[in-house]
Amino acid sequence: KLLARLRHLASGPNRFPKPCVTRQTAMAAAGKSQELIQQLLSAEKEAESLIATAKKNRQTKLKQAKEKAEDDLKVFREEQEKKFTKEMGAKAAADPSAELLGATQNEVDMVKADYVANKDRTIAYVISKVLDVPTQLSETQKQALKIGA
Repeated sequence: KLLARLRHLASGPNRFPKPCVTRQTAMAAAGKSQELIQQLLSAEKEAESLIATAKKNRQTKLKQAKEKAEDDLKVFREEQEKKFTKEMGAKAAADPSAELLGATQNEVDMVKADYVANKDRTIAYVISKVLDVPTQLSETQKQALKIGA
């Protein structure tokens, strides 16, 4: 009978007996939960401190980059001002009217050279056109004379 009863229990819906929860087991589980919660809290605090440190480092790096950029800009500005002052001094010392006079004289010389080079050809061209007068009337001129006569 006992054997039949064990087989019946093993094959039925209650084949695994329910665990007995004792007060000690419940306390151990609660202690384990508290320990895990404490681990999570300490990990969270550690993560917050890492984030704060990273933010501080980032701000420090940004400040250093800004200072370096300002120093570079200051050096560049000084170089440009020296260059500008040098160029302005050279332009102020130069006489613009003398430069203009030289350029004008060069242009006049070029015009005179063109005149000398092209004078003879131009005279010959004008004379040939004046002396080249056709002595015959064109067909259009003849028709115009017939209609007008």
